[in-house]
Amino acid sequence: RLTDGVPLQQAGGTPWPNRRRAPPGVPVADPEALRLRPGTGTLLWSTEGDVARGFGPALYESTRDGRLLREFALPAMFRPDPSGRRGPRDNEGFEGLATTPDGRFAWLAMEGALVQDGPLPTVDGAGGPCRFTQVDLAGGRAVRQIAYMPDAVPLRPAVPGTYADNGVSEVLMIDVHRMLVLERAWALGRGNSLRLYEIDTRAGSDTLALDTLRPGNHRPAPKRMLADFARLGLARLDNTEALCWGPPLPDGRRRLLAVSDDNFNPTQITQFAVFAFTDPPSP
Repeated sequence: RLTDGVPLQQAGGTPWPNRRRAPPGVPVADPEALRLRPGTGTLLWSTEGDVARGFGPALYESTRDGRLLREFALPAMFRPDPSGRRGPRDNEGFEGLATTPDGRFAWLAMEGALVQDGPLPTVDGAGGPCRFTQVDLAGGRAVRQIAYMPDAVPLRPAVPGTYADNGVSEVLMIDVHRMLVLERAWALGRGNSLRLYEIDTRAGSDTLALDTLRPGNHRPAPKRMLADFARLGLARLDNTEALCWGPPLPDGRRRLLAVSDDNFNPTQITQFAVFAFTDPPSP
């Protein structure tokens, strides 16, 4: 059961307004990821913003009692474009956030491609690449970026032509360079699909200076599947959107926690699943 709650504050010390009730022009947040910085005791958190209202994805740092410390300056590519011909899509922003074990960097993972980088995944194709951006926490700026190719939607909806999607829902560092990437898909009448991948962030070319990602002008980070959640013995799969490491197991393996978001929907669940993680050998 929940025992306490701390409201995140915006600049000026007031709580962030309800997105559905905020007047036009008032900044809003749609938080998706949260990480504790052990060295500072502060919280990093990302938001998808509200692109339709003109507020793009962002990265913030707050104290543990909710007081806002700073907003990070991010590349202009993440600003909403009123024309809709470029920039982030609504609800496809910074879904994943990971920090490196040395505490120096954070990685921000887009759920879907920027408009100019390609379409979203469908049951017939993978769509455009998602941008993963590395932020230097001391300097407060983006220093590198790689492209990640999500899968096509793995499940066809029960009724052909109805809604289905797939995207990156969370990232987590294995070590300084290697990253876990969780892809979460949903198809009407079929439910969720969850697949866990590993990438090496050094293996993708730097895309930070590229306005548009096209075939041939960049090298996406290669990925390999580590687990299909449908085969891990869970009673059901839901909208899993969070990963973190827990205390090591008695046998020395790492404890991996995965948490689902119920979307305030009574037909969904908030599920905490704990796995024993064995670091895969190099390919």
